[in-house]
Amino acid sequence: MPTSTQDDWSDSDEDIGAGMETDVLLGVPDGSVETDADIRDAAVSRIGGLPAFLPSRELSFSSCQCKVCSNPMELLLQVWCPFENSPMDRALYVWGCARSTCQRHVGSVRAWRGLRYNAVYAAKLQKKKTRNAGQQKTVASPPNPTASANPFSMKTAAQPMAFGLGDQIFGNPAIDISEQPDQDPNDCGDAESDDSEESLITAMASTRVTDSFWAAAPGYPAVYLSTLSEYIPQPPKGKLPTDARIEDLAEVDGRAGKDATWALETYGNSLEIDNVFDRFTKRIGFTGEQCLRYELGGTPLPFASDKVFEQLFPAPSQATLPITKGEFKVVQTTKRSYSTASLPPCPSCKSSRVFECQLMPNLINVLRNSVGDERRLTDEQRIKAVQDALKRNKEPGSRGMEWGTCMVFSCGNDCCLDDGGQDDKGCWREEYVLVQWDE
Repeated sequence: MPTSTQDDWSDSDEDIGAGMETDVLLGVPDGSVETDADIRDAAVSRIGGLPAFLPSRELSFSSCQCKVCSNPMELLLQVWCPFENSPMDRALYVWGCARSTCQRHVGSVRAWRGLRYNAVYAAKLQKKKTRNAGQQKTVASPPNPTASANPFSMKTAAQPMAFGLGDQIFGNPAIDISEQPDQDPNDCGDAESDDSEESLITAMASTRVTDSFWAAAPGYPAVYLSTLSEYIPQPPKGKLPTDARIEDLAEVDGRAGKDATWALETYGNSLEIDNVFDRFTKRIGFTGEQCLRYELGGTPLPFASDKVFEQLFPAPSQATLPITKGEFKVVQTTKRSYSTASLPPCPSCKSSRVFECQLMPNLINVLRNSVGDERRLTDEQRIKAVQDALKRNKEPGSRGMEWGTCMVFSCGNDCCLDDGGQDDKGCWREEYVLVQWDE
């Protein structure tokens, strides 16, 4: 079962400062997908378009049907996201219904995880594991454990607020093994490059949907989804009145680190004003073109103080105050903590759900404008475009998504089990989605 509390944010204000990168990877639009090779490559992440499936058994077409109106939904985005040191190719697909009558109903946004065993990469991992075990025997003391890498790790460091990210798409184009020279898949010498490692992981990751019923599915024009690290810039320097009080800002005392949680993700227990939405807009304002936030096992960024917020960030219990006149008691202000205890476990392996990613309001704007070039917008134009995308369309029979953010929670074990509970070579699993709607 899920743990009752996964992260206590009470100390986050002291953990990270401005001018730092976080662990969150941002997905941003990077131009229309035009080549057939990229359109059918499951290792190329995209916004919109038709799904490019892993070459295992095809996902049932009913998987993209809205649970409200039963009509097929458009693909909102597809993300190539294999786990580090896993032999499984992995991709995440999110569909959404744009019919106005389906908004605010459970099942109008659905997410599926596709897995396929990659024998070539599995052999490489086993060879690497054997080699590392032999090296450790010759070392007097074991090396320090390395932090788990993000599945979206790039060959080169991603630059904050950078564009022209065609070479930093979530994954590389697949290659045809038949065109490669004969080679022992277990042969991986020390001189092997990162390029060959990524080629092995995407070697069998493309397939076509042109000959299936998916070819007739509705869809938006496909747009590349590129990645960059989230960067919290330094606040502008300015003179403040002597009696001014700074709130909701991270301390810049040198104790910050990239792996820490951002300061504004500590929520007080007062909901007199929607400071949750205020913090949401401040956070995404640093990179307004973001369409996706990805942080496997991290903490979602809530959109507003609604029922979903209460579910994920439950109010802490308060200590009782004495009622007698002669007693005094100091009660510390408590903060909300992120918890997945209320989320249903994975139906296949019963393990806890973990946050993986969330869709952002600018995704609606990108889909609505059919591959508009976000890079040409000024900051003011981009803010207005996002605000317009969040406006509710109330005309009867109209189409338009109304959510503020869609959070995807995946199986913590990334399981791939058959009907008998044994490991399978390929599978499709629907993941849990929580939607915060635009009020």
